[in-house]
Amino acid sequence: MVNSEMPAPVLRGFCIFIQQLIIMKNLFIMALAPLLCFGLAAQNKTRVIFFGDSITELGAKPGGYIPMTDSLCKGEGKGEQFEFMGSGVSGNKVYDLYLRLEDDVLSKDPDMVVIYVGVNDVWHKTLLGTGTDPDKFEKFYQAILKKLKDRNIKAILCTPAVVGEKTDYSNPLDGDLNLYSNIIRDITKKNNLPLIDFRKKYHDYLNKNNPENKDRGILTYDGVHMNDKGNQFLAERMWNAIKDFK
Repeated sequence: MVNSEMPAPVLRGFCIFIQQLIIMKNLFIMALAPLLCFGLAAQNKTRVIFFGDSITELGAKPGGYIPMTDSLCKGEGKGEQFEFMGSGVSGNKVYDLYLRLEDDVLSKDPDMVVIYVGVNDVWHKTLLGTGTDPDKFEKFYQAILKKLKDRNIKAILCTPAVVGEKTDYSNPLDGDLNLYSNIIRDITKKNNLPLIDFRKKYHDYLNKNNPENKDRGILTYDGVHMNDKGNQFLAERMWNAIKDFK
């Protein structure tokens, strides 16, 4: 309470001081408000992590399918709704994804995870003498999904696309790729999850666009890893699945 017997000059100075405090408080609130709004907007973005092997590791680089997915998102005016992150490691198989799930995915608090794995589980059987047996592939995949479900994280599954781009099923690993793709298709049905069936989508595209039956150079530069067209092909279908996933 202001003393009514306070000398007039002192009283005026005190009132001016109070007014200055009020002005400073209002200025502080005005300066802080945009930062708070920005923080809230960032928190409201759907965080999507692409989880996979070298295709995803390369896909996170400039010109890769993850920046392309972000561009498609922004092109539709939804840039403030989504945030995209890559978590791909060269050579990874499904059990590698399981082992690094906590550190590389769960610790980043995603809302959605796109799982793109399976090529090395097949390819490394002949390339390096390793790989993943079908029963173990399914068990590790299901274990990953359980951990995501326990955290209420949405998941989108992808079948492996190609190891060789020939269209007549003469690529040496076509049979195994079809087998592991069928395992993933069954997993999506069991868990009622969306599927991006790249195995089928690539084959359909190559049937129309690879008349010379080349083993590479259409959507990949080496039969496995994406060239520019391949990255665009992935991005368009990834984005369609992400934006439609309720």
